[in-house]
Amino acid sequence: MQLVVARIGRAHGIKGEVTVEVRTDEPELRLGPGAVLATDPAARGPLTIETGRVHSGRLLLRFAGVGDRTGAEALRNTLLIAEVDPEELPEDEDEFYDHQLMDLDVVTKDGTEVGRITEISHLPSQDLFIVERPDGSEVMIPFVESIVTEIDLEEQRAVIDPPPGLIDDRAEIASGRDAESAPEDGSAAVRDARSEGDA
Repeated sequence: MQLVVARIGRAHGIKGEVTVEVRTDEPELRLGPGAVLATDPAARGPLTIETGRVHSGRLLLRFAGVGDRTGAEALRNTLLIAEVDPEELPEDEDEFYDHQLMDLDVVTKDGTEVGRITEISHLPSQDLFIVERPDGSEVMIPFVESIVTEIDLEEQRAVIDPPPGLIDDRAEIASGRDAESAPEDGSAAVRDARSEGDA
């Protein structure tokens, strides 16, 4: 299973170092020297971490074969992806991997069906659930604690408390109507981003 562990930011200095936005609670394990990581876009990797250090609160990495600022700049916005055992779970009970969240049913606190998680989008500020509604349309749900109030892996569902305007009334009514006639479907992870601010 593949897990997004970081996103490459700007080049730092002239010797090939880059700033990194960490997306794992285990940076020493996932982003240590010698780690080989796949990338998105795939054509930019795989990348082997040569050195790593913290500077002004930011992790700086240098990769094998990237020795100057030009090479470092070419990697900007690249996602770094590690291979993880599918059976391996995060230590924090409020932290989830993408594969755990994919295909969860999404419902509001009053039980109204919203849809199913089909994609998780990793943005610099926060992560988003891309949810497919019963009518085929999509809605984006910020993965923040004030909105995503519960993740129940046993019941395969995510409970949300959407603010006004996040899900329009017409779509909610349509989703509820479709849910009455549709058969229940069994559903089959991301570091925890359920707090406001940067992930």
